[in-house]
Amino acid sequence: MSQAVAPSVVEAEAFAQRQKAANVDETGWYVKHHRAWLWVAVTMWVTVFKIHARRNTAAALALLGQFRGILSSDRWKVYLAWVVEKRQLCWAHLIRDFRRFAEMDGRAAEIGEEFLDEAKLLFDFWYRVRDGTLSRSGFRCEMVQIRRRLRHLLMEGAQCRDKPVRATCRELLKLFPALWTFAYVKGVEPTNNAAERAIRPAVIWRKVCFGTQSQEGCRFAERIMTVVATLKQQRRNVADFVIQACEAALHGYKAPSLPPTDAVLRAVRIPA
Repeated sequence: MSQAVAPSVVEAEAFAQRQKAANVDETGWYVKHHRAWLWVAVTMWVTVFKIHARRNTAAALALLGQFRGILSSDRWKVYLAWVVEKRQLCWAHLIRDFRRFAEMDGRAAEIGEEFLDEAKLLFDFWYRVRDGTLSRSGFRCEMVQIRRRLRHLLMEGAQCRDKPVRATCRELLKLFPALWTFAYVKGVEPTNNAAERAIRPAVIWRKVCFGTQSQEGCRFAERIMTVVATLKQQRRNVADFVIQACEAALHGYKAPSLPPTDAVLRAVRIPA
């Protein structure tokens, strides 16, 4: 089965690398009881998994190749390989940091609370964009003031006596443009939830089966996870696809396509 779906997965990887936006995440994995990493890239139509021995830039490039779209992720340092203007930082991760500040003492706690207030206001406006009660142009106007206030808070936090607050704020000032990409690029979300949701079934697999035991097992795992996640995105039948792939491999036919065909695009409503 792994060999049968391999050409389809290679096609899906190339397709994902050409997309305008991708959500990326990584989680721990085990290969024969040695630590490894499972990476995922989620695009509108295709989700791709890759198991790699490292959690470094080489591993990210093995997954993303020459990807030139908007990269949504957390602040893990390997993503610094992409220019800040082509990134979107996950606001869910930022809110966790702000909550941690709010649990401190003194001015750090006050800064944390002010950060949380601005984040709540931002998402209140974003939800209105999502439900159609606020235009994108109106949303961008509202973001002007939030952006100004947040920069001021970060500059104040960068001088804070509490080291964790100071370090985080200085980092965010360097990455500041990547906080707002979602407001200007359609199809980009303010959080990395798409990648985190996609990787959860793999985490359950790892906990139940303790990872994989060979490189062949790694290739099977990443390929079958790619196939299942992508077909669910496109509302296609997994069993039918696998049967078609196996029959194609047995008879020397061209493997079925994981990237969406015109028929799939017509059958599935394109997200707003």
